[in-house]
Amino acid sequence: MTLSPAPLYTDIHPGPDPAAAYWVTASDGKQIRLGTWAPEGARGTVLIFPGRTEYIEKYGGTAAEFAARGLASIAIDWRGQGLADRMLDDPLTGHVEHFSDYQKDVAAMMRAARALNLPRPYFLVAHSMGGCIGLRAVMEGMAVQAAAFSGPMWGVRIAPHLRLPAKILSTMMPKFNQGHRLPPGTTSESYALSAPFEDNMLTTDVEMFEMMRDQLVNHPELRLGGPSYVWLREALAETAHLAERAAPNLPCISFVGSNERIVEVPRIHARMESWKGGQLRVVEGGEHEVLLEGPAVRKGIFDEITNLFMNTTTG
Repeated sequence: MTLSPAPLYTDIHPGPDPAAAYWVTASDGKQIRLGTWAPEGARGTVLIFPGRTEYIEKYGGTAAEFAARGLASIAIDWRGQGLADRMLDDPLTGHVEHFSDYQKDVAAMMRAARALNLPRPYFLVAHSMGGCIGLRAVMEGMAVQAAAFSGPMWGVRIAPHLRLPAKILSTMMPKFNQGHRLPPGTTSESYALSAPFEDNMLTTDVEMFEMMRDQLVNHPELRLGGPSYVWLREALAETAHLAERAAPNLPCISFVGSNERIVEVPRIHARMESWKGGQLRVVEGGEHEVLLEGPAVRKGIFDEITNLFMNTTTG
């Protein structure tokens, strides 16, 4: 496959050296961006699947945590976000034609990891929307030895009185060529820039919150606002479909904040209760971004993830 150099912003909270970024092309011609952090002597590679609105640079700290534990990392800008091809004329609206299209990005990422000779075995760390994409990927046999999920989007959290309107609107608006529009209650502003730190839904750690803000202020091309009606329709259909499927035979640990307010928590509990050998950790006081909580919380989470990964290679 063809790998060409891509920008990687290292001025705000950079990841470990050596770091690099690449453009790759998915099977349908969409250009996506990959970032790698590959310390010498790494004992395996973590495939990082970010959430909706996210971008490679946000995971520099995550890569640093894994590098300190002897693992390389590769992260992806999904189509429609980061520096990957945006899907609409309005680049601030999150959009995908079909949720299965993200699997084309996964396939391109796997091909690139092999082409770059990133050390094996491979492991998965998937956050939020990336947890939805990652769940389908491992169900369909993605070659990873173990998986860890953070606030996985196995259900879209919608207030009970809005669920039926959301389903109706996300189904009907695309039929009137309005599927590209933002649903009520969403905006084209990035949440980290528009929300105050107090009672934000992402993290209780002010340093991590400011890191997200600083990256978006200094690199506005990374910004992304709310999702389109089509994205919502596809996400509702995908999460409903995955909920009906059996968990894969794969070592797994999932983390969810006790104050999670972005994804549907009951779906996480239901999935992990049915995952043979799977473990669920509720992070007390944690918000959606448990990988971006305070230092003590992060250390405990990354230690647990690494222990699971390493035990699958030696146990």
